[in-house]
Amino acid sequence: MARRRLLLLLKPFDVLPSRQFDDSSHFRNPKLLQVLKYLDSRCLVHKEAINLCQNILRKKHVDWEAVNRFNLCRPIRDVDLVVTIGGDGTLLQASHFMDDSIPVLGVNSDPTQAEEVEDYNEEFDATRSTGYLCAATVKNFEQIIDDILENHARPSEVSRMSVSLNSKQLPTYALNDVLICHPCPATVSRFSFSKKKEDQSSSSMVHCRSSGLRVSTAAGSTAAMLSAGGSAMPILSQDLQYIVREPISPGAYNSLMNGTVKPEELMEIAWYCKEGLIYIDGSHLIHSVQHGDIIELSSKAPKLKVYLPSHLIS
Repeated sequence: MARRRLLLLLKPFDVLPSRQFDDSSHFRNPKLLQVLKYLDSRCLVHKEAINLCQNILRKKHVDWEAVNRFNLCRPIRDVDLVVTIGGDGTLLQASHFMDDSIPVLGVNSDPTQAEEVEDYNEEFDATRSTGYLCAATVKNFEQIIDDILENHARPSEVSRMSVSLNSKQLPTYALNDVLICHPCPATVSRFSFSKKKEDQSSSSMVHCRSSGLRVSTAAGSTAAMLSAGGSAMPILSQDLQYIVREPISPGAYNSLMNGTVKPEELMEIAWYCKEGLIYIDGSHLIHSVQHGDIIELSSKAPKLKVYLPSHLIS
């Protein structure tokens, strides 16, 4: 049997700058010192996770190459599986260089520990990496990789979002969400949007003054969209969800400030500010827009094959 070819995409584990805890007033606070040491130790947990996963792969019938995620600059080709070690951000980074032919497995290298969150509740927020899309941790990585190599596991097809600017398709698909807003978050954005089906006229335009527009996929509906007041969607849904951020006097349009875009529809946004930015998957990718530009969003994009946590698809 031919050896499988894997690409390991790694979140960097650069150690934070060492601190000289002198007698300055803020370092005399034992609670603050405890927090700083706790946060500094997390990069070591991530480094240990990388070493463990690599040691496991050395025992398997595979060839693999490890790449820092920030050094990835060309489409991923000629591998059978991509393994990301970090969190959701590392998996997002990988997705921007992948089509629908290669599956990806996410390894959460630093998952949140419930007992830590409870122990440190009064001092600070001790949550670690969410890893919502990551099926593996160091505890179950070997079992999951064995299941994949033995063809006992199948990836799910997760929807992505296509983004067009003035009828030109942008080269990257959004796995989580798109945010369109003014470069200065304190500046009001002015735009209009509508929904339409292909080769049909648009619905009535909705005119907005707000702090921007966020549109998410099902995978992104539990991230910033949920925090902004949206709702979590089933992970395999092909709908898009949108919400106008902090609308100013929406008036008759109030009920249209959030909603869904069906797979057979696209969302068209007319931008009416001198400046603007399209953020794809947080700050991963940024495109400029200007007065009069037309942005189109739809779920007509190649799906991403992802080995998902069992609780998301059960």
